[in-house]
Amino acid sequence: MLEHRVTLRPTMLSDLDFVVGVEQDAGNRPFITPWERTQHEGAVRFPDARHFIVELDAGRAGFVILQGCRNPNRSVELKRIVLGPKGQGVGRLCVRLLKKMAFTQLGAHRFWLDVKGRNTRAQSLYRSEGYVEEGRLRECVRAEVLADADGGSAAGVGLGVDDSAGFDDLIVMSLLKREYDARAAQGLEAA
Repeated sequence: MLEHRVTLRPTMLSDLDFVVGVEQDAGNRPFITPWERTQHEGAVRFPDARHFIVELDAGRAGFVILQGCRNPNRSVELKRIVLGPKGQGVGRLCVRLLKKMAFTQLGAHRFWLDVKGRNTRAQSLYRSEGYVEEGRLRECVRAEVLADADGGSAAGVGLGVDDSAGFDDLIVMSLLKREYDARAAQGLEAA
């Protein structure tokens, strides 16, 4: 597990070049639907959303977006988590910070997300953090393809969308407040 400090701070408009850059990174793009800069500006300013920069030892490592923060049904969405560093535990620590925020600060009853079917790494993380699969939207988003070094292409890897890319599923997952509380009682959630 990571021995560094991971924190969240509100995204400033001056951070948006970084946000768009990390979102466009070839290692992230197959697993998200990138936004235009103006969409990020809206999320920074919109009172129902929270847009955060993820800092790793006080340096920018990625960003996260929550939506539905004022939802009368208390259903908060983890809209996006995009990180530069992979395999260092940063994603897990972010998810734990966000769960705690959703349930203890925002008063969520339900904290949900959707994840692309090909993003098996993220699915495993979410399951291990208590999320339950609620359903699957079959082949509802275009997959991305990039020519590899040999001139071939691999679905789910790359920058360009074309007809050979195919489609990917979206898997809806959630964690309920009572499930979070049970995990906290077992010592599985951040204090």
